[in-house]
Amino acid sequence: MPAGFLGMRFQSQPAFDDGFRVAGTSTSTHDATWEQPWGERRYVRDRHNELLVTFDSAQGAARKFNVRVRVFDDGFGFRYEVPQQPGYDAVNITDELTEFRLDPDATQEITAWWIPGRRWNRYEYPYLTTPLDAVHMAHTPMTVRLPGGLHLSFHEAALVDYAAYVLDHRRPGIFRTSLTPWSDGIRVKTRTPFTTPWRTVQIAPSAAALLNSSLILNLNEPNVLGDVSWVEPGKYVGIWWAMHINRATWATGPKHGATTAETRRYIDFAAANGFKGVLVEGWNVGWDGDWFHNGKLFNFTQANPDFDLQAVTAYARSKGVRLVGHHETSGDVGNYEPQMPAAFALYESVGVRQVKTGYVADAGDVRRIDDNGVEVHEWHDGQFQVGHHLRVLREAAKHKISINAHEPVKDTGLRRTYPNWISREGARGQEYNAWGNPVNPPEHVAILPFTRMLAGPMDYTPGIVDLDGFSPQHRVPHTLAKELSLYVVLYSPVQMAADLPENYAKQPVAFQFIKDVPTDWDESVGVAGEIGDYVAIARRQRGSPDWFLGALTDENARSLRLKLDFLEPRARYVAEIYRDGPQADWKTRPHDLVVEKRNVTAADTLELALASSGGAAIRFTQAR
Repeated sequence: MPAGFLGMRFQSQPAFDDGFRVAGTSTSTHDATWEQPWGERRYVRDRHNELLVTFDSAQGAARKFNVRVRVFDDGFGFRYEVPQQPGYDAVNITDELTEFRLDPDATQEITAWWIPGRRWNRYEYPYLTTPLDAVHMAHTPMTVRLPGGLHLSFHEAALVDYAAYVLDHRRPGIFRTSLTPWSDGIRVKTRTPFTTPWRTVQIAPSAAALLNSSLILNLNEPNVLGDVSWVEPGKYVGIWWAMHINRATWATGPKHGATTAETRRYIDFAAANGFKGVLVEGWNVGWDGDWFHNGKLFNFTQANPDFDLQAVTAYARSKGVRLVGHHETSGDVGNYEPQMPAAFALYESVGVRQVKTGYVADAGDVRRIDDNGVEVHEWHDGQFQVGHHLRVLREAAKHKISINAHEPVKDTGLRRTYPNWISREGARGQEYNAWGNPVNPPEHVAILPFTRMLAGPMDYTPGIVDLDGFSPQHRVPHTLAKELSLYVVLYSPVQMAADLPENYAKQPVAFQFIKDVPTDWDESVGVAGEIGDYVAIARRQRGSPDWFLGALTDENARSLRLKLDFLEPRARYVAEIYRDGPQADWKTRPHDLVVEKRNVTAADTLELALASSGGAAIRFTQAR
């Protein structure tokens, strides 16, 4: 990858572009292992070589900045470090000049998987698979495959007090880091000294090897919250899917979902089946009318008349279950931020430990009140909203509450620094299968692990078992076995069993896997995959010798031969396999499911026949 430009431009000061020289360099090495309180693997090795390059101006007024580069086995990251210097106390960055350059003569041969950046629907677009020359403005992670098979994924790490970037395709093969602007056009408002986020490139010889990268986490700072034993991974159910398939409403009225009686029913279901949480959307004042455009009406401490928060949470505690809180803002941060202290204090008082936040609004329509009392509108991934999410995390942490953000800024590994950022959305999730035009294509979940999921956990909300369709145009485009596989393939420490309780009663065999699969892991291994075609991932349950494997395919039926060498050598396992039946097809026979058991060891190879948009979910229990 040939070198591109570095530097930045400012509103009122000379730019950091031309006229600089290398004033000095230093190198160091690092090799250490650190422990995650929860995660896709418990221990993460951070082994890298570091180069620090100091630049100063070769002529004229003294100017200086540093570039710090860290090179890992799985890629590299670099960032700018701007020291305090005369004339640069307060700066407005108008452009960052960082470029990534790929072979301009190979843009037809390089394949890219990407979603468009700076469009109205934030990150919630179907992934495009195109030659590199068809990419225009792309969100990150953007993953590419070079003609020789090498895979690269472009992203960033440790996005703090800065604007996120999108990749702006300039001349052929040249991508500029286009920073998301404030409402006044400035990209970043800061003071020296400051550092930028890390600009990252994850590198792997194959698609499957990309899945094993920890580069993004390693470029983030360690936990700053101290004891986080109150952050609790686990599975939850909730009053959610019924609204998406029009069985219930968020608004009050005859179909209101978030009632005391309905919540008690879900609590009973959760308690009977070992789920830790019950999400309730639509419990608070503000949902009536056009809530998408009336975010200022949301009240985060006042329940609707048919929902008794104290009674519901007391009932949940008596059953060993907790309410999962919900704060939908409609992107009106000016209304939400003043209410946060009281809202989180209320939730703490009734035993809520997790809150799902939401920012449903068009990109560029996050509403805030400026210093002059004027309402202005910001991007979901601009500097203001980047700061807002950290303010939410810090306020929530005061009350021992974890955050699962929807319509968020993209993940850049800050869960390491703030372990109460337990999950987020940031891509098309399950709800698009209920009402999306179009629904998610079968290849969607075969692309996510190699793109969005390289950044971190996603609350996709899997587990729909009623697959016959909710309208002529809408259905989950998977087999039942493929839905089960998502619990392993799409990592999140909080996983929803998203379907209705009555639908699980009709599918007790499939439901058993959903009850059994954990959400916290000691180790994760990318076993096989090609982006958009198929993927297989194995994970070992935290604190247990048992492994789980998820495998899935796109619309093409295929057979996979998977080596089981991730299992413990010389140990014997019983593999409980949930797989597509002989007649399974996502369009015609999505519920055809076979469950079988086999004795296996690490020396074995397992052959799986996957139906069209099918999958397999396996539990390997070590024989004792």
